Amino acid sequence: MFDTKTVSLEWGGKTLTLETGRIARQADGAVLATYGETVVLCAVTAAKSVKEGQDFFPLTVHYQEKFSAAGRIPGGFFKRERGATEKETLTSRLIDRPIRPLFPEGFYNEINVICQVLSFDGETEADIVAMIAASAALTISGVPFMGPIGAARVGFVDGEYTLNPKQDKALIDGRLDLVVAATQDAVMMVESEAKELTEEEMLGAVMFAHNEIRNVIGAIIDLAEKAAKDPWDVDTSDNTADMKAKLKDLIGGDIAAAYKLTDKSARSNALNEARAKAKAAFAEEGGQTQMVAGKLMKKLEAEIVRTAILKDGQRIDGRKLDQVRPIEAIVGFLPRTHGSSLFTRGETQAICTTTLGTKDSEQMIDGLEGLSYSSFMLHYNFPPYSVGEVGRFGAPGRREVGHGKLAWRALNPVLPSKEDFPYTIRVLSDITESNGSSSMATVCGGCLSMMDAGVPVKAPVSGIAMGLILEGDEFAVLSDILGDEDHLGDMDFKVAGTEAGITTMQMDIKVAGITQEIMAKALEQAKAGRQHILGEMAKALTGARTEVSKHAPRIETIQIDKSKIRDVIGTGGKVIREIVAETGAKVDIDDEGVIKISSSNLDEIEAAKKWILGIVEEAEVGKIYNGKVVNIVDFGAFVNFMGGKDGLVHVSEMKNERVEKPTDVVSEGMEVKVKVLEIDQRGKVRLSMRVVDQETGEELEDTRPAREPREPRGDRGDRGDRRGPRGGGDRGRGGDRGGRGGDRGGDRGPRESGGPAGLPDFLKD
Repeated sequence: MFDTKTVSLEWGGKTLTLETGRIARQADGAVLATYGETVVLCAVTAAKSVKEGQDFFPLTVHYQEKFSAAGRIPGGFFKRERGATEKETLTSRLIDRPIRPLFPEGFYNEINVICQVLSFDGETEADIVAMIAASAALTISGVPFMGPIGAARVGFVDGEYTLNPKQDKALIDGRLDLVVAATQDAVMMVESEAKELTEEEMLGAVMFAHNEIRNVIGAIIDLAEKAAKDPWDVDTSDNTADMKAKLKDLIGGDIAAAYKLTDKSARSNALNEARAKAKAAFAEEGGQTQMVAGKLMKKLEAEIVRTAILKDGQRIDGRKLDQVRPIEAIVGFLPRTHGSSLFTRGETQAICTTTLGTKDSEQMIDGLEGLSYSSFMLHYNFPPYSVGEVGRFGAPGRREVGHGKLAWRALNPVLPSKEDFPYTIRVLSDITESNGSSSMATVCGGCLSMMDAGVPVKAPVSGIAMGLILEGDEFAVLSDILGDEDHLGDMDFKVAGTEAGITTMQMDIKVAGITQEIMAKALEQAKAGRQHILGEMAKALTGARTEVSKHAPRIETIQIDKSKIRDVIGTGGKVIREIVAETGAKVDIDDEGVIKISSSNLDEIEAAKKWILGIVEEAEVGKIYNGKVVNIVDFGAFVNFMGGKDGLVHVSEMKNERVEKPTDVVSEGMEVKVKVLEIDQRGKVRLSMRVVDQETGEELEDTRPAREPREPRGDRGDRGDRRGPRGGGDRGRGGDRGGRGGDRGGDRGPRESGGPAGLPDFLKD
């Protein structure tokens, strides 16, 4: 029934299997990829015709994680998968970026690539498997895809590169989380987070991944030889030479003059005038011709800009190839935020703010791995006014999510540990101007705002975007690219890091790939640019402030014995709720006995801390404590002290003079000062008020005369066997005591009052 085709290879210590022909047979291409026990299904469908007037390539990639893959039911009210999570959005972009440049120019058929995670083993990340499955499905589908590509994840532990490390081991203990996608000949995409790796170590990781990727590409080719569909017929003939020549004569000079204007607004106005002139020249032509003319004009712009850079070293704004635009950095920009900065580089600008919160502000993440919590968030916003346009303003799109995550990866490696800085951190970047690399402006501004908020980062981080112009064997690497240089160039290469090394690197290639030589040159030039930007940032702030903002909550951490956790929480949380209600501070306690007390008021923190320490500390005999009367009885009052302990102040210990009733001295809720006199074997505490000055809390000299000792009792005599016969019977209480009505004195002797013991006075004679 099924014409199943399968290929397998041992890769990174596990078996990678690619299968087609059994599932989703109505799709143009479908591949079930299995790596370890992680299984991803990717199905590709393509429209057979192009919509009228369409002049762009509508490729859409969807990556979805099924909770059933990990044996879980989604949390929250809705018990089914809903809108894409941040991770799903980022993985969709991860798949899209390396495959998009590998479709031929002028191919505008709509394509859907849908990847679904069906099984997850908790060790193998599904994103790499999904990228491989997508490449295989496109390769066998027959659509004009100039692949295949492969993908790999690389870790760096103890100076060694590791291929596809386990999720819970190398990526946590190691210094690198790198994802690379590549064709057989060249690298197409890089995404990474690193702990200050050198340029040489990072380049080595990319090359290591590329070598391993070639094995996967060989397996995809083997599958295509068995199961690939007939390739589509695509018209690649170019009959636009005459139209291109006409445009060049008409507006070539105008475009060249426009790109010599250094101001973005002036340049945009000049280009719009040239475009309007071209549009008027083809006004009588059909819509399809006008669309082709528009595409040719963009090509003409790219040709003019690229030629000027390669031949003359002349950039759009007149800078040298390795020159960074002017930078201005301001901190403390906003008065009420916990930390803020305004970072401006050329015509790119970001307002960044940092907000410090407590543990209950952490981001809860519900994914295949289970529930987890993130204490560092970075959110990036790109309003349309930042590029002088009218457009949608609302929830972030895929681009905003991706740029925010890139900046997050750049800053996360330099954050302090939770033990050293127990805050939840949120960095917000609002782009107010954009002309090239607003994500790297977010890295710089975000770092400054955190330092302004008092976050003790390990070292300042700066970021820079690099570009590439590649024509045959000639190439030019551009530092701090403009928006137009990004659009018209061949590479978007972003690098961020400290003085010591790289913390993140992201690269997207718009051509068939780049060589190791080009990448090494770009990394070297990026390092010089990063160091220059760090110097400009240091003019505003060289390191983190020693104190957090006065508007931020203070957090104090104490460690208690785990056996005392129950006492602090109380039955049903009664005690900890009372602490929070009475002091106003927030109190968080974990299973290891780490307690975090937070409030913007230091007095509230101190009150809660004192209360908690009073619960967990042991009372000391002879020590004076503050307490509160919680209960009054006939013989004294019970006083709560040290937060969770009660002791008895006997009526005789309230004052030096005689006290008839406890209520003559104390009342419930009254604040008193007490001294611990005694703690018995059962833990009961005897307290005294009379030896403590109730105003100052100082110990007083005990002036009460000591009690006279009691006179010794007489000889109690031989009481005999208490189990003997009672009154001559079998149940008598003592051998010599006789029956109940007899002489019960025995040999005990007379009491002090005289006469037989136990008799009423009128019978004593």
